[in-house]
Amino acid sequence: MKLNIVPARTGFVWVKLGMRTFLKQPLALTGLFFMYMAGVLVLSQLPFVGSVLGAMLVPAATLGLMAATAEAASGRFPMPSVLISAFRAGRQRARAMLVLGAIYTVGSMLATLLASALVGEPGAAVAADSQSPPLDARSLVALVLHTPLVILFWHSPALVHWHGIAPVKSLFFSAVACFRNLGAMLMYAVTWLGVFVVVAFVFSSVGMMLGGVAVARSVMLPTVLLLVAMFSTSLYFTFRDSFDPDDELAEPQPAPPEESAP
Repeated sequence: MKLNIVPARTGFVWVKLGMRTFLKQPLALTGLFFMYMAGVLVLSQLPFVGSVLGAMLVPAATLGLMAATAEAASGRFPMPSVLISAFRAGRQRARAMLVLGAIYTVGSMLATLLASALVGEPGAAVAADSQSPPLDARSLVALVLHTPLVILFWHSPALVHWHGIAPVKSLFFSAVACFRNLGAMLMYAVTWLGVFVVVAFVFSSVGMMLGGVAVARSVMLPTVLLLVAMFSTSLYFTFRDSFDPDDELAEPQPAPPEESAP
C-alpha cells in the first residue's frame, strides 16, 4: 500500500470537488442519498434486528455513495444499482464488506454502551430539567466515543472494495492515512463546518423573516439534508487522493462488475 501525503490545503480542495461533482448530477446524487436514508429508516422499523442490520450496512452504504461519486466525476449518470456496488464485486469482497459491517456494529454498540455507563440514561436528566437541550450529555459522549470508529472506517470500505485489502488491514491503513494527512483532514472538517454554519445561518434567517420559527425549521430540514448529501459526495476524493496506485493496487474504478480471478 502506497500512502500519498497531501498538503493541508488539499482538504479545501476535497470540499470544492465534492460540491462541483454534486452540482454535475444534483438530482441523481440527492436521490441516491435519500434512497440510502429511506433504507435505513425501513430497516430501523424491524423489531429486534433493525438497528443491527442498519449498522451492518453502514460500510457498504458508504462505499455505494462513493461509487456514485466516482460515476458522476467520470461524467456518467449514477444509477440506483450503484448503491449495492459492495455486493456486485464478487463473493470474496462482499464477504469482506460484511466483516467490516460486523466490526462496525460491535464497535458502535460498545461505544453506545460505554457512553451509557459513563453518563447514564438521559431520561432522568431530561425529566428533571424540561429546558434540557436536544443533544444530551450521553449523546455527546457517545459521539466522542464513535470518533475512533469514524477514523478506522473512513477509507476502509473503499480499500476493501476497490483494492481487495483484508478488512482488518484496511482499518489499519485507514487510520494511518487519516493521521498522516491530519492537516488536510482538519482543513476538510473545518471547511465543511464553515459551510454548514454559513448556510444554516442564511437559510434560517430567511425563514425567520418570511414566517418565524416554524418556517425557519421547515426550510432548514431539507437544506441540511442536501448539505449532508453534498458532504457524502466529497468522501470519495479524500480516499482517491490519499492512496497512490502501485503494482499491487489498481486505480479505483466505479462499481466493478465482477472480481477478477487471481
